[in-house]
Amino acid sequence: MNTVVYTVPKIHCANCVHTVETELSELPGVESVKASNADQKVTVSFDAPASDDQIRTALAEINYPAEA
Repeated sequence: MNTVVYTVPKIHCANCVHTVETELSELPGVESVKASNADQKVTVSFDAPASDDQIRTALAEINYPAEA
């Protein structure tokens, strides 16, 4: 299992946290998602078929792009 922490500056409220967690949880292979508006971080644990690129793409598609 891979665990990656992303910095997502657009997370600023509970609704943002809910949106990010809900959307990423639906990706095949994603085991857990924990977003925080306090530090603007998203921690994702995943296995194949999910990938770092796929998670970054999903974040960008919902208008919460991760920093490089």
